[in-house]
Formats: sequence, structure tokens, C-alpha cells
Amino acid sequence: MREFASFCAVLALLMIPAAARATDGYFQNGLGAKAKGQAGAAIADPQDALSIGANPAAAVVVGHRFDGGLDIFVPNRSAAVSGNGAGLNGSYSGNGLNPFLMPEFGYVRPLTDGLSVGLAVYGNGGMNTVYKQNPFASFGATGHAGVDLKQLFVAPTVALQVAPGQSIGVSPLGLLQSFKASGLQPFAASSLDPTAFTNRGTDWSVGTGVRVGYLGQFGPVNLGAFYQSEVAATRFDNYAGLFAERGSFDVPSSWGIGLSVATSEALTLSGDFKRIAYSSIRSIGTTLSPLAVGTPFGAADGPGFGWRDISVYKVGARYVVNPSLTLRVGYGYSENPVRTSQTLLNILAPGVVTHHLTAGATWTTASGTEITGYILHAPRNTVKGHGSISSTFGGGEADVALSQTAVGVAVGWKL
Repeated sequence: MREFASFCAVLALLMIPAAARATDGYFQNGLGAKAKGQAGAAIADPQDALSIGANPAAAVVVGHRFDGGLDIFVPNRSAAVSGNGAGLNGSYSGNGLNPFLMPEFGYVRPLTDGLSVGLAVYGNGGMNTVYKQNPFASFGATGHAGVDLKQLFVAPTVALQVAPGQSIGVSPLGLLQSFKASGLQPFAASSLDPTAFTNRGTDWSVGTGVRVGYLGQFGPVNLGAFYQSEVAATRFDNYAGLFAERGSFDVPSSWGIGLSVATSEALTLSGDFKRIAYSSIRSIGTTLSPLAVGTPFGAADGPGFGWRDISVYKVGARYVVNPSLTLRVGYGYSENPVRTSQTLLNILAPGVVTHHLTAGATWTTASGTEITGYILHAPRNTVKGHGSISSTFGGGEADVALSQTAVGVAVGWKL
């Protein structure tokens, strides 16, 4: 176990450069290839060791196993500005960096009948844009423009069966995140600290939080729920002039409930509801409006991206064709967190996709190795600005758009 823990720690550090992703706002829409094949619906339908990342109570029911996967993620980010009197007009591609490789893994081990421990390491989410043609060049910006946020969670887990078919679990969360911004020089003049606003390289932050979960089994019906606290993180000191509260960037809290029904021996239907409190984090939720009254970037109540809280809905189905083959499909809907009035700054962070279509399958070999693949497509969604560029910046409107495609493969073993 000591060797395994050391391996996990090294792998976690290696994963952070590839953890950028945006689906449910900037959170991942699922953990593990099996869940991703059914749009991430997993709160009440645990299928592998990474299920403990969705619901820590799942550790009691998945058995002794290890699962590891790799995703190839390709977002298509873009923006357009029209009616601007300061020269911003044009269409811009934010795809200067693509694709992204994202590994994840989970391990669960029962200690006694009804008591299990585990570890999941996964990308919580992220956001990346690289505009080789800088949208703010007419303001005097130079070089490529964009941001790169990556968040990695390490989630050791303990789960206990408190009554037949009734389990609870807890995962203390460790956070490792990185951020960098470039090409935003004109906005630094409106910062509390212009020297810590843009082009400061990659900065790092760590944090802690907790996720708790419940899983109840009632014959063919499973009920699940989780709550994840706000994850308090150290400040991005290199960007103390950009983010509110001098570089603060905590992870917002979230909660969710799930239902899974085995309608037959072959078919299982699952559905999840999740709520993410983006607006509770000032650097994410505060709008640009404080600039109008002289409150600078980096101040306690300084401007932010203006994201609102969102609800997320997921439905999925899996069908066991035979002992060797299981098929999955899913659909997810995420509310758009970006207000139409806040699209200017969100040229840098267009996390606006809403619909997710997924499919997947697992092939179990004669030796018992489980090989799972999935595909995800989030169709292009455009948020058209309305009152998005103030007269101070020349007026007009900024539109932002995003679509995504991802494919992944995972290997799992029952140990």
C-alpha cells in the first residue's frame, strides 16, 4: 500500500498540466469513462473506482478494484465583436492550443464487510483560451491573449455501510490548481496592482475541502446524494491584481441528487441533478460593473467574470448485451453561467455549452479486464452580448461561443 500511495502522489503531480476542461461551466461533466458514456450520471449508479469522485458512499458497493483512463478533449472557442467604436470589431479564434490529454484514476479496497477505503485523482475542471489574434490589440494589447486554468482533485475516501443497503462516505479533498493569463495589458490600468495582472507566467495554488455522500439501495432502485463544500485555496499571488481579494480563486460549492432504476436484468436507467454555486466566489461571480464606480480589479469587491449559479441535469442508460459487452448512451443539459451583459471579459472564459450527447461501451475480456470507451459531443452554443461593452470601451457587443468533442478510453480490474 505504501508503494501504491507513492505512485498515486507522483501521478497526481504529472496530471496537472493536462487537466484543463470546461463542460458544466468549467467543471467536468463526469468522472470515469463508464459514467461519461452516460453523460456523467453516476451519483446513484456507481460502476467503477472513480465513482467515489461523484459519491464517496459508492466505495462500499464497487468492490476491490482499480480504474485508470485517458481522455482526448478538443474544445472550439471563439468570439466576435461588432459595433465597437474603439477598433475591437472582428471574429477571433481562441483555439491556439488543442487538443488536451486528461488522465484520471481511482482505487477502492474493502477493509471489512461494510467498510471500504479508496482514492480518486481527477481533473475537477478548467478553462483554456489562446487567441493568437489578440481581440484587445486595438486597445494596445500585445502578444497572444488568453487564460489557462487547471484544477486537480485528490480525494482519499472512507465509506461505511450503516444499515443493510445504506451507505455513507466522506472524501477530504486536496486541490492543486494553476493559472496564467497573457495579452491583457490594457486592463491592467484598472487594477489595484497593475504589475500582478497579466503575463506573469504560471502560478500555483493549493486548497482543501470535503465531499460527503449517501447511497441507498432499495431493491432495483438506488438513491444517491452528495454535498461538496467550497474548497478554500491559497491566493494566486502573481495575479493579485486580476482576481478579487488580491488573487483569491476558491472552488465553488456544489450538491446533487441521483436516481438509478434497474428496469430489467439488462437495462438500467439513471438520472442526476446538480447545482453549482459559481456566484459565491467573488473572482468568478462578481460582474464588471464595479469598474463603473471606480472599484479596481484585485480589490475585495473587484470586477470578475460575472458567472451565475447553474443547474445541471443528466440522464443515462446502460444495457448489458451479454457478460462481455455493455452499451451506454446519455444526455446532459447544463445551464449557461455567462450573462449576456458579461460577455466581454468572458471572451477569455467562454464556458457556455449547454447540451451534451454521449455514447460508450465496455468490453470485458476473458481474463476479466474491462476496457471502456466513450465519446462526447457538446454542440456549439453562442451567447450574444447585450449591453456587454460599455461606452468606456467603445460600446458595441461581444459574442462568445463554444463547442466540444471528447473521446476517452479506460481500463479497469477487479482485484
